[in-house]
Amino acid sequence: SFRAVGEKSSEAYNNFMNKSWYVYIITNYKNTVFYTGITNDLQRRLYEHKTGVTNNSFSKKYHLYKLIWFDEFNSPEDAIVIEKKVKDMRREKKLIFIKDKNPLLVDLSTLR
Repeated sequence: SFRAVGEKSSEAYNNFMNKSWYVYIITNYKNTVFYTGITNDLQRRLYEHKTGVTNNSFSKKYHLYKLIWFDEFNSPEDAIVIEKKVKDMRREKKLIFIKDKNPLLVDLSTLR
Protein backbone atom coordinates (compact mmCIF):
# COMPACT_ATOMS: atom_id res chain seq x y z
CA SER A 1 0.00 0.00 0.00
CA PHE A 2 0.99 3.62 -0.40
CA ARG A 3 1.12 4.10 3.35
CA ALA A 4 3.63 1.26 3.80
CA VAL A 5 5.85 2.72 1.11
CA GLY A 6 5.70 6.11 2.79
CA GLU A 7 6.59 4.58 6.13
CA LYS A 8 9.57 2.75 4.64
CA SER A 9 10.74 5.91 2.90
CA SER A 10 10.40 7.84 6.14
CA GLU A 11 12.36 5.15 8.01
CA ALA A 12 15.13 5.17 5.39
CA TYR A 13 15.29 8.96 5.55
CA ASN A 14 15.52 8.89 9.36
CA ASN A 15 18.31 6.30 9.23
CA PHE A 16 20.14 8.47 6.70
CA MET A 17 19.73 11.57 8.83
CA ASN A 18 20.75 9.83 12.08
CA LYS A 19 24.17 8.79 10.79
CA SER A 20 27.27 10.66 11.78
CA TRP A 21 28.73 12.92 9.12
CA TYR A 22 32.37 13.91 8.90
CA VAL A 23 34.28 16.78 7.39
CA TYR A 24 37.92 15.86 6.92
CA ILE A 25 41.19 17.20 5.55
CA ILE A 26 43.85 15.00 4.00
CA THR A 27 47.29 15.92 2.72
CA ASN A 28 50.39 14.41 1.12
CA TYR A 29 53.54 13.37 3.01
CA LYS A 30 55.11 16.83 2.56
CA ASN A 31 51.92 18.59 3.74
CA THR A 32 51.90 20.77 0.63
CA VAL A 33 48.42 20.04 -0.78
CA PHE A 34 45.16 19.89 1.17
CA TYR A 35 41.88 18.24 0.23
CA THR A 36 38.70 18.87 2.21
CA GLY A 37 35.85 16.41 1.94
CA ILE A 38 32.63 15.20 3.53
CA THR A 39 31.43 11.65 4.15
CA ASN A 40 29.17 9.55 6.34
CA ASP A 41 31.76 6.73 6.45
CA LEU A 42 35.19 8.14 7.22
CA GLN A 43 36.98 4.79 7.34
CA ARG A 44 35.67 3.76 3.91
CA ARG A 45 36.42 7.15 2.39
CA LEU A 46 40.00 7.16 3.67
CA TYR A 47 40.47 3.66 2.26
CA GLU A 48 39.25 4.95 -1.11
CA HIS A 49 41.73 7.83 -0.99
CA LYS A 50 44.64 5.62 0.09
CA THR A 51 44.03 2.89 -2.49
CA GLY A 52 43.19 5.21 -5.37
CA VAL A 53 39.87 3.47 -6.03
CA THR A 54 38.65 6.51 -7.93
CA ASN A 55 40.74 6.87 -11.08
CA ASN A 56 41.82 10.37 -12.10
CA SER A 57 40.91 11.78 -8.69
CA PHE A 58 42.52 14.83 -7.11
CA SER A 59 43.69 12.80 -4.11
CA LYS A 60 45.28 10.15 -6.33
CA LYS A 61 47.03 12.74 -8.51
CA TYR A 62 48.62 14.49 -5.51
CA HIS A 63 49.12 11.37 -3.31
CA LEU A 64 46.85 12.64 -0.56
CA TYR A 65 46.53 9.99 2.12
CA LYS A 66 47.28 11.59 5.52
CA LEU A 67 44.23 12.43 7.61
CA ILE A 68 45.27 15.58 9.45
CA TRP A 69 41.90 16.94 10.61
CA PHE A 70 38.30 15.80 10.96
CA ASP A 71 35.16 16.64 12.87
CA GLU A 72 31.89 14.79 13.38
CA PHE A 73 28.39 16.18 12.81
CA ASN A 74 24.86 14.94 13.41
CA SER A 75 23.45 16.06 10.08
CA PRO A 76 24.69 16.42 6.52
CA GLU A 77 23.53 20.05 6.53
CA ASP A 78 25.77 20.93 9.49
CA ALA A 79 28.71 19.13 7.89
CA ILE A 80 28.22 20.93 4.57
CA VAL A 81 28.26 24.34 6.28
CA ILE A 82 31.64 23.58 7.87
CA GLU A 83 33.02 21.95 4.72
CA LYS A 84 32.26 25.12 2.76
CA LYS A 85 33.86 27.33 5.44
CA VAL A 86 37.02 25.20 5.45
CA LYS A 87 37.20 25.11 1.66
CA ASP A 88 36.88 28.90 1.54
CA MET A 89 39.83 29.42 3.91
CA ARG A 90 43.14 30.60 2.52
CA ARG A 91 45.98 28.12 2.97
CA GLU A 92 47.58 30.04 5.88
CA LYS A 93 44.31 30.23 7.81
CA LYS A 94 43.54 26.58 7.05
CA LEU A 95 46.94 25.54 8.41
CA ILE A 96 46.33 27.46 11.66
CA PHE A 97 42.87 25.87 11.87
CA ILE A 98 44.32 22.36 11.43
CA LYS A 99 47.25 22.89 13.81
CA ASP A 100 44.87 23.99 16.56
CA LYS A 101 43.84 20.32 16.87
CA ASN A 102 46.87 18.62 15.29
CA PRO A 103 50.03 20.75 15.80
CA LEU A 104 52.42 18.16 14.32
CA LEU A 105 50.18 17.25 11.37
CA VAL A 106 50.35 13.57 12.27
CA ASP A 107 48.26 11.05 10.33
CA LEU A 108 45.22 10.72 12.59
CA SER A 109 44.07 7.58 10.77
CA THR A 110 47.05 5.68 12.21
CA LEU A 111 46.28 6.57 15.84
CA ARG A 112 44.28 4.20 17.97
